[in-house]
Amino acid sequence: MAGRAVAVVSGDVLCKEVVAVGVELGLVAREQYRCGRRIWGAARMIDVVLTDPKSRRRLGIECKFQGKQGSAEEKIPAIIQDIAAWPIPGLVVFSGPGFSANIKSFLIASGRAVDFDDLDSWLRLFFSLELPPDD
Repeated sequence: MAGRAVAVVSGDVLCKEVVAVGVELGLVAREQYRCGRRIWGAARMIDVVLTDPKSRRRLGIECKFQGKQGSAEEKIPAIIQDIAAWPIPGLVVFSGPGFSANIKSFLIASGRAVDFDDLDSWLRLFFSLELPPDD
């Protein structure tokens, strides 16, 4: 996001930064919204729900941070599948140096994920918000 230097260092920080981006764009943000059950039966908590107060259009966001390489990214395909069961459109916002190139490619190719650095422009298009002027 232009002019915003953010050091995302954890999943909690990523959620707070996603909320901040949404609020800066005039969206209403709600964190940890309980919404039914996941495909394996656990309670589903959507990390962030953004709502455009004018159109009432909503987007659920799952925030994923990975600081170092590890097995956490193996859960990503199940998360993408779970988002398909949400009653609103959903997106994975990811950040961190620990994601492998393969999982980044998978996320982007899914059409349901965006790197945190690209979130502002993605949200502007999704919610039909004003686009910044060309530089």
